[in-house]
Amino acid sequence: MGHESARSSDAVPARAWAVLVLGLLAQAAGTMLVSAPVYLIPLLHLELGLPLAAVGMLTAAPTLGMVLTLVLWGAAADRFGERWVIAGGLGLTAAAAGAAAVTAALTSDLIPLGIALFCGGAAAASTNAASGRVVVGWFPRHRRGLAMGVRQMSQPLGVAAAAVAVPPIASALQTAGVFLVLSALLAVITVACTIGIRNPPRPSLTGAARSEPVRHSNPYRASGFLARIHGVSVLLVVPQFALATFGMVWLISGLGWNAAAAGLLMGGAQFIGALGRIVIGGLSDRVGDRVRVLRWVAIGGVIVMVLLALIGFTHEAIPGGFAIGGIVLVLATVVSVADNGLAYTSVAEAAGSAWAGRALGVQNTGQFIAASAVGPGIGAAIALLGYPLVFGIIALAPLIAIPLIPQEDRHG
Repeated sequence: MGHESARSSDAVPARAWAVLVLGLLAQAAGTMLVSAPVYLIPLLHLELGLPLAAVGMLTAAPTLGMVLTLVLWGAAADRFGERWVIAGGLGLTAAAAGAAAVTAALTSDLIPLGIALFCGGAAAASTNAASGRVVVGWFPRHRRGLAMGVRQMSQPLGVAAAAVAVPPIASALQTAGVFLVLSALLAVITVACTIGIRNPPRPSLTGAARSEPVRHSNPYRASGFLARIHGVSVLLVVPQFALATFGMVWLISGLGWNAAAAGLLMGGAQFIGALGRIVIGGLSDRVGDRVRVLRWVAIGGVIVMVLLALIGFTHEAIPGGFAIGGIVLVLATVVSVADNGLAYTSVAEAAGSAWAGRALGVQNTGQFIAASAVGPGIGAAIALLGYPLVFGIIALAPLIAIPLIPQEDRHG
């Protein structure tokens, strides 16, 4: 009888899986818009001759928009619920993509396009904070690592889809066509989220709990755990966004790959990385310790970035070096995206249900501030120092992160 009761209480309702899939699709679609400028680099830089630093600024525009609104979207999800935050934000993202399409069709000036993409990123931030909060609300702790790993597939899947779809669409329909297609896709998924997403059940408060001042529940005052996870995530996002932004360009200009093959490889790498997030999330459930697995991922990040730097320096002297370089880039990309689900789950669990949206907003804000700096900063560094040396320097980010990772998990 006890075992049956335990199985019943541990069961995950079918609604939870449906909401998980919709949250994944919502963020993946938003990520496609945010990532699209990266895969326009071959058109804008290599074919049209625009400076890499200027194109890097364009790639940073949507992430900068996300930075300014992530905490606000998280607070809205804490206050009003996740369903309308996700659906409403995604609808605004579709509108911004449409504006980007019109702008690109009317002018070759990058500034109006950058403004439209900035607005698109600001709207797409809704799916980052709210869809993660939905997962934590619907799934029990012993399934959250796996569930959040599935949910965190959205970012690499969105990047993979952009890597595969944007270059051929841009070749056939130019920049305006890319954003027109994305606008239509976002509109369809907005409708699906409006119909299918339901807010998770909220824990009811006792009378004593209701009388407690809200300030006493602030998890940031309880310990430095959340701040440390935020800092670690900022460091670990540097190799992730550097490889996502410049990996394809390195394959083309550094290793001699053609654009179509490079796009397929980067798309494949992101897809494998998405599956890797599920594996890592499930591993953290099995180990029962998110931060220990996070430490393993950081150590792996140092190793793969050093390997990437070495192959960058030596590929011309090695038979098949261009192919080996592609394999190492795939490995580095997979490792670089593995930490997000672990950190995300740790933040949500430590913050508790009343603060999860805001804490996840802060988590993403720090990551996207770093990501916004990666485009122009790493682009300028590559122009000055070259790809291999910059890859080696990037290895310092996960190296610094290792001692900052807390020794054990916390739960709000």
